Amino acid sequence: MKRPYRVVVAKPGLDGHDRGAKVIARALRDAGFEVVYTGLHQTPEQVVNAVVQEDADAVGLSLLSGAHLTLVPRVIEGLSAAGRQDVVVIVGGIIPEDDFDTLAAMGVAQIFTPGTPLADIGRWLAEALDQREEALGV
Repeated sequence: MKRPYRVVVAKPGLDGHDRGAKVIARALRDAGFEVVYTGLHQTPEQVVNAVVQEDADAVGLSLLSGAHLTLVPRVIEGLSAAGRQDVVVIVGGIIPEDDFDTLAAMGVAQIFTPGTPLADIGRWLAEALDQREEALGV
């Protein structure tokens, strides 16, 4: 990693299961990222506000409830409205493979499903953010 990137890990919606999000947050922290975990039951607007306030480089959305096609676009639209289209959006959780292309078309950079090795997530995110920095000339 070129620098310690800041990542917001969020649980949008009413899903009350956050063990996976906490595991991911810890793994990213251990890999050298600065991690902000928002806690449970966040609205898309609260997630966007956290990203903006924390000046985050990426946001990881953890969804197990099946509401990904409703909540993810609201977060992406909110980031765009806040002028933060540069934020790398990743999604994790129970996401049907049939929805991968739809989420990608919305602007999701990567989807991680259960069983993805934690090191792979950190490595992918570090590389994606390094490439973003290079593209931006930072």
